[in-house]
Amino acid sequence: MTLGATDSNMCRMTQQQRWTAAQIPDQTDRVFLVTGANSGLGLATTRALARKGGQVILAVRDERKGRQAVAEITAGQPDARLEVRRLDLADLDSVRSFAERLRADHPRLDVMVNNAGVMAPPRTLSAQGHELQFAANHLGHFALTGLLLDLLATGRDPRVVTVSSVNHRKARIFFDDIDGARKYSPMGYYNQSKLANAVFGWELHRRLSEAGSPVRSVLAHPGFTATNLQFNGTVGLVKLMFGRVLSPLAQAPADGSLPQLYAATAPGVEGGHFIGPDGKGELKGAPTRVELGGTASDPETGRRLWELSESATAVSYAFPTTV
Repeated sequence: MTLGATDSNMCRMTQQQRWTAAQIPDQTDRVFLVTGANSGLGLATTRALARKGGQVILAVRDERKGRQAVAEITAGQPDARLEVRRLDLADLDSVRSFAERLRADHPRLDVMVNNAGVMAPPRTLSAQGHELQFAANHLGHFALTGLLLDLLATGRDPRVVTVSSVNHRKARIFFDDIDGARKYSPMGYYNQSKLANAVFGWELHRRLSEAGSPVRSVLAHPGFTATNLQFNGTVGLVKLMFGRVLSPLAQAPADGSLPQLYAATAPGVEGGHFIGPDGKGELKGAPTRVELGGTASDPETGRRLWELSESATAVSYAFPTTV
């Protein structure tokens, strides 16, 4: 596997120690926001952060499931500091309402983990008329990050972690048919949303760096992990292949969450780093720095997606430059 710009020190660390959640530094007094926190990667991420003393805001579409997740975690960690808040990332009105309520209650945010996702449903439109996967996986996170960026700037070691997929390398953004009105493919538009995540994470890094902001934008992907994503909403052969045929080959959510946990907490992670598994094909393994697909860091693609996203969400970023 080619790692491109992999740091040699990180490679040695991975080979010798195989970084695990036990190596997460103490997170006491840090405030985390995790989207899609009630199941799969989000639940595993929340549990690991809470175990290390972090205060975690669970942003979930279904509050009942969010409360069940809290009960599951606190059964083994009675002192976990967890808070459930409703957020439908596919509905920009919900995103704005969530951000307003959060700002009223929290003067500071240290880390956002943009984790939630939808995979390969039949073509569906969001409340604002956008293709569902592009709306939930990309536009909602773009808007939420922009609306909370000033809170992050006041945080301690502030980071935005955007979760993409190894699939972003074989995707393209259909700028001429962004919502699939002419020709829709469930996996093609899922891959588009994951490339949009990667483009956003890199372009956010570039703009934050240019502004001299203390906030770092870091990217991660979980490899091939068994979660509800492959079962809920997927259609046809996609559901059969990922949810049934290939699922025995997938790693558990606790393992799949390690790259985003590393991106969120490990000392020495820099803005623009992309963290994924170190195994064959980056499908599983310990977290290490991996290579972004070429399109993800293309300046023209970044500019076009940023402008499209600002127009679609009516969210314009104001980049803070001081803590």
